[in-house]
Order: sequence, then structure tokens, then C-alpha cells
Amino acid sequence: MIPISDENPSRSVPVITYLVVAANILVFVYQISLGPRVEGFIRSCAFIPAELVTGQDIAPAACVQPTYLTVLTSMFMHGGLLHIGSNMLYLWIFGNNVEDSMGSARFLVFYLLCGVLAALAQTWVTVTFSPEQAGIPNLGASGAIAGVLGGYLVLFPHARVRTLIIFGFFISMTHVPALILLGLWFVLQFFQGLGSMGGADTGGVAVWAHIGGFVAGLVLVRFFARSVRGRRAVPAYRF
Repeated sequence: MIPISDENPSRSVPVITYLVVAANILVFVYQISLGPRVEGFIRSCAFIPAELVTGQDIAPAACVQPTYLTVLTSMFMHGGLLHIGSNMLYLWIFGNNVEDSMGSARFLVFYLLCGVLAALAQTWVTVTFSPEQAGIPNLGASGAIAGVLGGYLVLFPHARVRTLIIFGFFISMTHVPALILLGLWFVLQFFQGLGSMGGADTGGVAVWAHIGGFVAGLVLVRFFARSVRGRRAVPAYRF
């Protein structure tokens, strides 16, 4: 199932959502411009679980210091056109409403915090269950965007999402409640994550970053969201 749009108009211009999408695209264009040097850029600016655990650089040196700040830089990097395309599609569809419920400042903190917690989840699982992979760079906005999906699920479970369904030769466009679409997405990620613990190949996807980010969004949205459709939704901290 591929989401195309949602029937859930926002009340304000989602400035941060637009800026984050633009920043990701600009960084991706810069990556492409590097040609064969992109590998060094990725190893410098993506987060590496072994570096987060030890606090020491694995050559080449991190592009930011201290090393753990690569958790932030990695959120704006992607491994290919399909990677960035799918991530930005999800952020574009679901980010505006979550930002609308929080305000831009809160949403930015929420987004980055979900990304950080997603990276920590992936790091813990990697170091604990696959320590031989702890030196592999991790990159992408998936963990932070998974947090946005978790927040959207809490705030707008019944929102209708226009969805493209492809099953073999069967192709259909239909409307699916967010609860079903995002719930199935999380269930799929969860079982893939369990499989990875048993040694199953996830195709290079940091599944536990998705899981960690989504759970972080489910929890944190209750502290960051201030209203839904003009009503006070949940208690919120001030930023």
C-alpha cells in the first residue's frame, strides 16, 4: 500500500515540514554531485553504532564533533532515489497535520527527538544482537518520519488516506483509515525487526530505527501536541 494523499487539511502553513523536505532534497543533490567521493561523505556524516557506543571515530573522522552529533546529520542523508522519495512522500502527506497540531517550534523538536531515539534503538539492537554490523553507517530520515507517523496515528486515527494498492497484477486506488494504513505499516516493521534478531536479512534497512521512531512518536505526541481541530487534545509542555 502506497499513500498518495490524506483528506485532512491543515489550518496553517507547515513551514518546518516544507523546510525539512527541502533540506533533505538539497543534501541528496549534494551527495549526487560528489560522485565517487560520496562514500567518504557517508562514512563521515552518517551515524555508526560503534561510534555512538565508544565515542570514538572510525576513519574517516566524523564531519561534526562531538561524534554523536552524526545522529542529527544522518537524518538528512539518503542512500538512493527510492529511499529519499518514499521518505519525503510520507513526510509530505503526514507531517503537515502533526506540525499543525503542535506548532512549528514544537514540531521541530518532536521530529529531531524521534530521530535521535530511533537511532538509539537501532544502535542498541545492532550492538546487542549483531555486533559484527556495528561499524556499518546508518543514514536516512526514516526514524524521524516514523515518529511523525506514530504521532499522526494518535492524533488522526480515522483520517482517510488515499492509497494505491498493488497486489500482483491487481492495482486499485482506495481510501484507507490512517489507523489501518499506519497500523499495518508498523506491524510489518515489527515482524521484520523480530526476524532480524533471528538473523533474517532486512535488505540493509534499519528496521529498528523505524520501530523505535514510531514508538517514540506514539508516546511523545502526548506531550507536544496542543490541539486537534481547535480542541485541546492532550497536555503539552511549552517550548
